[in-house]
Amino acid sequence: MLDTLQNSKQESIINTDSLKRGACESKTVNRWSVDEIVALFELPFSDLIHRAQTVHRENFDPNAVQVSTLLSIKTGGCSEDCGYCPQAARYHTDVENEPLMALDDVVKAAQDAKDNGASRFCMGAAWRGPKQRDLEPVLKMIAEVKAMGLETCATLGMLKEGQAEQLKEAGLDYYNHNLDTAPEFYGDVITTRTYQDRLETLDRVRSVDINVCCGGIIGMGESRNQRAGLLAQLANMEQPPESVPINLLTQVEGTPLHGTEELDPIEFVRTIAAARITMPQSFVRLSAGRQSMHEGIQALCFIAGANSIFYGEKLLTTGNPEAETDKALFNKLGIKKI
Repeated sequence: MLDTLQNSKQESIINTDSLKRGACESKTVNRWSVDEIVALFELPFSDLIHRAQTVHRENFDPNAVQVSTLLSIKTGGCSEDCGYCPQAARYHTDVENEPLMALDDVVKAAQDAKDNGASRFCMGAAWRGPKQRDLEPVLKMIAEVKAMGLETCATLGMLKEGQAEQLKEAGLDYYNHNLDTAPEFYGDVITTRTYQDRLETLDRVRSVDINVCCGGIIGMGESRNQRAGLLAQLANMEQPPESVPINLLTQVEGTPLHGTEELDPIEFVRTIAAARITMPQSFVRLSAGRQSMHEGIQALCFIAGANSIFYGEKLLTTGNPEAETDKALFNKLGIKKI
C-alpha cells in the first residue's frame, strides 16, 4: 500500500508565478481515497513528516508563513445548532448577541492588523446566511479594507443566488465556508444545514472566481477514518481550496461538544501533514485551538507543512495567541511573514 502511495500519485503541474501570488492553480487534481489517506496517517511519524516536508518544499518557501487576522463583525445569536459553537443562540454560553460592528470600528481593526504584519483581514458574522440588508454594510467593509491594501476574506454563512457576485464586485478575495468534518460524521455535529448546503455555497463562490477557504474542525470525537474522510472531500474537489484551515476543537462550556475527549497533539500534527501531502499547493492554516498548543507542537505543525495562521488577540469568540507571542515564536524558528 505504502509503495503504491509513493509511486502512483501524478505530480501536479506547478505555475511558479501563481505560487508566488499564493494561488492554487495546479493543472491536474490527484484523486485520494479515504483508505489511502488513512495509510498516510499510519506511517511512522518521522516518515510522514519527511514526506510532508518534501512536498511542502516542492511547492512553497518552507520558512514563510502567510498571516491573517480574523475579526468577528457580528457576534452571537446564530440560529444554527453547530455543536461546537458558542455563538448558537440555543446554547447557554457567555457569548452575547451583539449587533453588526460599525464600519469605522472594522476599518480601525483592519489597520491594527496590518500594522501587526497581517496580509489578509477576515470578517466573520454569526449568521445562517446574510439577508440583503445584512450584506449591504458588509460590502462597504470589504471595499474599505481592500482599499487599505489588505487581502479580504469573509465568512457569513450560506450564500443565496447573486450574493457571491456582490461580494466579488466589492473586492472580496477569499470566502471561508468550512465543511467541518466528513459527511458520515456531519449529522452528529450539525442538523440545521446539510453537507449539500455547504457544497452549494462553495460552488457559488467558485463560479464568480473568489478564492475558496475551506477546511474543518479536528477533535470533535470523530475517528481517524473520518478525519481522513474530511481531507478526501477537500483534496478531491475539482479545484482544491486555496486555503485550508485546520481547526482544533476549542471546547466552550454550554455547547454540546464540551467535555469531548481531547485529541492527542501528535494526531493533530499528523492531520496537518496529511493535508499538506494531499493538497500540495494549498495554504494549510493553523486556526482555532492554536492558543492551547505548546510552541513545540506549533513548530511541528510548521515542519509538517502548515504555512498560514490567524494572528493576533482574538479568533472570533475564543482566544488566540497575542501578536507579540507569535512574533517571538517566528523569531525562534526563523519564519518570515508573508
